[in-house]
Amino acid sequence: GFIRQSNGHIEIKSEVGQGTTVSMYFPRSDPSVVAPAAARRRTMPRGSERILVVEDEDAVRAIVGEQLGSLGYDVALARNAEHALELLRASKFDLVLTDVVMPGRLNGKALAEEIQRLWPDTRIVFMSGYSENMLMRDGRLDSGVLLLAKPYVKADLARIIRNALTANGRNGFGSAAAHGQA
Repeated sequence: GFIRQSNGHIEIKSEVGQGTTVSMYFPRSDPSVVAPAAARRRTMPRGSERILVVEDEDAVRAIVGEQLGSLGYDVALARNAEHALELLRASKFDLVLTDVVMPGRLNGKALAEEIQRLWPDTRIVFMSGYSENMLMRDGRLDSGVLLLAKPYVKADLARIIRNALTANGRNGFGSAAAHGQA
C-alpha cells in the first residue's frame, strides 16, 4: 500500500486492557527535492505595470486584484465594461484583464474591441469560467487572444500576465503579435 510505496513501514503494538498503538514510519524528505518547488513559488513572474481588472463578481474581482497586487502590479478594479471605460478614460493602463461574460451593454469581447480602437497599445487578457466559444472563429481562438481559464492557480495568472506584457508587437487581442492560448 501507500506506506510501502513511500519506502516506510508500520508497527502495531497491542496490550490487553491498554489498547493498540499504530506507528507509521516514513523516510525523511530530501530538502533538495522540496526546495525547488518553494523556489518556483517565490520566483513567479512579477511586474510593476498598471493593470485594470474587469469582473462583475465582487469576490472574484477582489481576489484577482489581491493576487496581482501581491505580484507587484499597480491594480485598479472595475465592476463592468462601462466602469472600465470610465477608468481607462481617466488613466493609462498597460493591460486589461477582463471577464468574457458580463452583464450590461458590453461583454468582455466588445470591451476589448473598444479598447483596441481607443487605446491600441493596451494589452488585453481574457478570463472566463465558461466556454471560450465567444472568442472563437472557425472553431479556434483568434490569433493573439490570451485566455486565462477559471479556475486557475496564481502561477498561471502570473505567467499569462507577464507573457502578455512582454509580447512583441501590438496588443494580443485582434492582432497576430501575441501567441494564441496561454
